[in-house]
Formats: sequence, structure tokens, C-alpha cells
Amino acid sequence: MEIILLKDVENLGDANDVVKVKNGYGRNYLIPKGLALVASEGNRRMLEELKRQTAVKEQKMVAELEKMVDKFKNTVIRVGAKVGQNEKIFGSVTNVQLAEAIKTQIGVVVDRKKINIEEEVKSLGAYTAYITLSAERKVDVSFEVVEE
Repeated sequence: MEIILLKDVENLGDANDVVKVKNGYGRNYLIPKGLALVASEGNRRMLEELKRQTAVKEQKMVAELEKMVDKFKNTVIRVGAKVGQNEKIFGSVTNVQLAEAIKTQIGVVVDRKKINIEEEVKSLGAYTAYITLSAERKVDVSFEVVEE
């Protein structure tokens, strides 16, 4: 039996793949769980239309990502922190604070979960983090911790 996968299935295929499986596996497990559809002619046409729409969306998304990358490459983000003795800051700078600084200084909203600060930021100075924009695209962001 041929089916169209709606979600990624381990050891079988990725979403939108047309795969051949045994009848029982398809009818009793994949289809009832919402993981697949029978690969009928109508469903195949729907899949082709979905792939075409996805390709158009990806092209637009790539163009937007490139604009974001340009903004990040040309800017050093300044993050304010309260400072104690010897230029040590109270606590540390987190990805939440960096996301807020990016939002206010560049105007780009970045999910805090997509920001990865490689080293612990405990003092004033320049640091680097990277932001995962998509599965294939990551961008390095330079930021400077300054006294508030």
C-alpha cells in the first residue's frame, strides 16, 4: 500500500514523502494516528499543491532571513548590566536580556530559545552569540556588555 506521510516517521520517511508500507501497518497504525494518508490520486494532487506552496514560502523566508543576517552583521548590540567591583556584573547576561536588546536596538523579534551564548557572561566586554534562524541558517551576533 502506498501512503503519504503527514509527519516525520522514524525509520520510514519524512513528512510529505510517498512511501510503500504493508497494509496492516498503514491501515492500523499510521492512518488512525494521523501520521499518513492513503496515496490516492486526489491526495497526490493535494501533496503536489502543498509542495508548490511550501517552495514559494521558503523563497520568501530565505529573502527575509538574508535581510536579517545583514542587520546582525553590521551591528554590535549593547546590553546594559549593573556592575560591582572590578567590572564584574551582578548575575550574568542571559539570552532573554540579549533578545530584549536586539528587539529595542534593531527592531527584530528573536525567540530567546533560538539564541545561544557560547560562554558565561559575567563581566563587561565584547562577546559573541549565535542565533538559529532556520534549520540550515545560523548567524553570529556580536554584543557588548556595558555598565547601566
